[in-house]
Amino acid sequence: MYKEELSIISQAVLNEVEGYEFYKLAANQATSPGTKEAFLELANEELKHADYLKTLWSKLSNGDNFTIDDILESGIAVPSPEIYRWERVDKSNASVAMSVFGIGIQMEKSSIEFYENAKSKVSSKQSKDLFDILIGWEKVHLNQFTEQYDILKEDWWAEQGFAPF
Repeated sequence: MYKEELSIISQAVLNEVEGYEFYKLAANQATSPGTKEAFLELANEELKHADYLKTLWSKLSNGDNFTIDDILESGIAVPSPEIYRWERVDKSNASVAMSVFGIGIQMEKSSIEFYENAKSKVSSKQSKDLFDILIGWEKVHLNQFTEQYDILKEDWWAEQGFAPF
């Protein structure tokens, strides 16, 4: 049995659920339909991760011959970097969107750190490979959020007259 891995995955599920709730709250506060839809997409992506991790936990905990190698061979995929259509985010309320993406960046960095620490707690190569895949999930989101944050920041700076360059 994978006691340490199960403990880590249990916490990972909670982390994803917290992300889901955060983006759902952000969607409920959005003032434009496009921004609301973008934040709901983020919430749903976190929920997909949580569901995947719950399935993973269940398979690892049932005590049969299912192994991490089986999981790795089952086709866990890092999401495409083009999963969101950011043009729907309403730039007229850039401050709110920047806040959400800024918090999202910190959440993704924390998730990456969480999985990197998890790798140090397990001994098998298969478990380390699994956590590398989960790190890949979070890095895709981190890169997307950072790019969007930078675009919104430039727009906000220009709107405030802070961008003479």
